[in-house]
Amino acid sequence: MIFTTTNPATEEVIATYCETDPLDVLDMIGGAEYEQMIWAKRSIEYRARIVKRLAEILIRDMEESAQLITEEMGKPIGQSRSEILKCAETCRFIAELARVALSSEEQEIEGARATITYAPLGVVVAIMPWNFPFWQFIRFAAPALMAGNGILLKHAPNTLGCALKLVAMCREAGVPKELVQCFLIDVVRVETLIGDTRVRAVTFTGSTTGGQAVSQLAARHVKKTVLELGGNDAYIVCNDADLNVTVEACVVARCLNAGQSCVAAKRFLVHSSLYEEFTARVAERFDAMVVGDPMDPSTQIGPIARADLRDTLLEQIQHSLKQGATQATKRLVTDVPKRGFYVPPVLLSNVTTESKLFREEVFGPVAGVFSFRSDEHAIELANDSRYGLGAAVFSQDLDRARSLASEIESGMVSINDFVRSDMRLPFGGTKYSGYGRELGVAGLREFTNVKVIRMK
Repeated sequence: MIFTTTNPATEEVIATYCETDPLDVLDMIGGAEYEQMIWAKRSIEYRARIVKRLAEILIRDMEESAQLITEEMGKPIGQSRSEILKCAETCRFIAELARVALSSEEQEIEGARATITYAPLGVVVAIMPWNFPFWQFIRFAAPALMAGNGILLKHAPNTLGCALKLVAMCREAGVPKELVQCFLIDVVRVETLIGDTRVRAVTFTGSTTGGQAVSQLAARHVKKTVLELGGNDAYIVCNDADLNVTVEACVVARCLNAGQSCVAAKRFLVHSSLYEEFTARVAERFDAMVVGDPMDPSTQIGPIARADLRDTLLEQIQHSLKQGATQATKRLVTDVPKRGFYVPPVLLSNVTTESKLFREEVFGPVAGVFSFRSDEHAIELANDSRYGLGAAVFSQDLDRARSLASEIESGMVSINDFVRSDMRLPFGGTKYSGYGRELGVAGLREFTNVKVIRMK
């Protein structure tokens, strides 16, 4: 099988890659297992030096890596640079945090002493998406390596250049050659990795459908899993919200990375008293966004990563319009460059709760505005979703905002700001958005065996 990466802005082929031979896959798993057993015995300080060195290489090669991200998945170049910077900062932070988070803990228990330790699980399969090709890997890999694990990477087919670059960076930083490896395999061959007895855990970031398939395979083989899946984030705008702050946050939350983010704002729930003004102001901002060449520093919205994803997005818009929605923005979906998989920012009002814009994850710069009458109604709308990844509340009454946030079924809630991942905080969702956590102390311990040694 041949994998082809295509520039979504020009539709030109970037590179082709041959699939990894099945026999080589088995050898690579064996190599990772061997190196992991050695790596697990290395001190935290030893691992930290290498992960910090990885941060230095990320900064050194930032321009090359940023251009690669932009070429393969269409992210505006400035945002690609920011992604690399965040990766480097995370490597440094996690390397330091591990000294504390992975240290043994002593506890006295009725005449006995217990020691709680955090031992590595072993080799972890990482199935990564294309929308943040460097960040999604680093936010898992830095904690996993610091905890003493090995990594078998199966990256998205349209960002294989990024995947291979990441592995090369790890090796240059001093990560043993076979400890972090990249497999160029099709989805149907993932079961080979998950089912191998030498693999101890799986992490998957992607669609809910993909997560269901991975978790079923992992459960069959009794493997630990972490799933970071889709989102349908609700942003609640209360009647006392500061609209200057709110509009800015909502526009960024919907349009960053052309809206191709699991934690992007997708449903704007606005109090009826602010509904018209909010809709008009956000629509005006959407219409002013610069859509074009992602290599141009002035571009704010690049292309959708693949043609099929663009087509799905357009179908979701049409379905919502047929359900009675009204387009609040002026720009037509055809008002984009002739080449490339572009969709301009679109805001729909009068959207019904039965439309795809309300029910599905919308992966692109398209959002719907929904009206609510009371705080109770807002919570009802926010929780009327099978997803639970991120949400936001906008109100100048912080006690009210915190009360609302506590009732939202979600892994994360921001108040008067948009949702984003932070290296210092656990990141993940609930319901059909997955389970398990990345980053922070929880992320460092996620792929460890919490082992108790009790001595009387």
